[in-house]
Amino acid sequence: MRVNRVWHNARLATLRPDNPGLGVVDDGLVAENEGRIVYAGPAAGVAAFDAVERTNCEGRWITPGLIDCHTHLVFAGDRAHEFELRLAGASYEEVARAGGGIVSTVKATRAANEDALVASALGRLDELIAEGVTTIEIKSGYGLELATEQRQLRAAKRLEKERRIDVRATFLGAHAMPPEIADKNAYIDLVCREMLPAIARERLAEAVDAFCEGIAFTPEQVSRVFEAARRHGLKVKLHADQLSNLGGAALAARFCALSADHLEYADEKGAEAMARAGTVAVLLPGAYYFIRETMAPPVEVFRRHKVPMAVATDCNPGTSPLTSLLTAMNMAATLFRMTVEENIAGVTREAARALGRLDQIGTLEAGKFCDLAIWDIERPAELVYRLGFNPLHARIWRGV
Repeated sequence: MRVNRVWHNARLATLRPDNPGLGVVDDGLVAENEGRIVYAGPAAGVAAFDAVERTNCEGRWITPGLIDCHTHLVFAGDRAHEFELRLAGASYEEVARAGGGIVSTVKATRAANEDALVASALGRLDELIAEGVTTIEIKSGYGLELATEQRQLRAAKRLEKERRIDVRATFLGAHAMPPEIADKNAYIDLVCREMLPAIARERLAEAVDAFCEGIAFTPEQVSRVFEAARRHGLKVKLHADQLSNLGGAALAARFCALSADHLEYADEKGAEAMARAGTVAVLLPGAYYFIRETMAPPVEVFRRHKVPMAVATDCNPGTSPLTSLLTAMNMAATLFRMTVEENIAGVTREAARALGRLDQIGTLEAGKFCDLAIWDIERPAELVYRLGFNPLHARIWRGV
């Protein structure tokens, strides 16, 4: 069979859901044609591929390209001053109620044009790409008005033209209250009746997110947003149970959300509902670490109910200024006691599931996009165990 490229003499972590563990193949081969994997498995017994290009991996490991399934990558300004305030004892909620937090980033983002947003995001994106990230989700939510939300989402999609990367854009209008509106229900009306329909018409987002929390929006208000998203044919995901338990996990499951994210205060009832709905738990150890949270997500409960778990950076200017998915894995292992297998699956297969893209990315299987990360490591545990270590040898996106 004639193909474009073959990578051989490699050890594969296929992450196929029908294989145990990481789906390891010791003497493996990956063949690609027209940007898709045509074969990924044992080299022995496979008919020779007539390849335009052949790469001897010299025993290196190949995993699917990494997927950062929860980020707020496009924004302006920074919030280093708030970091100082928290070091002095202020809580996340106290900073937010004093006019800091998300609203301070909103002011800077509203003042930035699209070119400036793209330029600032590229530096953060390049750090993730350098660690093997091939797909990234980027949320809006720092406009809290239609024009800026649209500008953020357009900037996010423009990143695909600047880099070899797949961007999944999410509309997060229900992130916080804009400073010029005092009534939460009035703002949710604006999100549902004006902002979301315009976003849907322009096809600027693949999904809709909301922040269900005491300092943000109630379950009832979030339900209105999700019902509007459903009317426009958009999938939903939710910032849930981060600072308290408002039943966010169960709410996400009720709407068959792609994912519920954070989940530090989620309970067994919420986990059961997520398992039934197939909603992925996206764990964000960067935010947990950065705001010095003390309640860890109920990982053992998720395991018991077989809730899929993904790991992401939550890259944002205030509570997780993190641009390293490898560091996020180490944090998830150290702080949440997630295993090596759970972490690697969490930034590949389960991250793809959290984006509704498991049919196209996240595992090494024929028919999926040929997005690969090739690593200079002796065993996969090194990707999780070593901190400040980037062993990426090569990143392949769509076969290139």
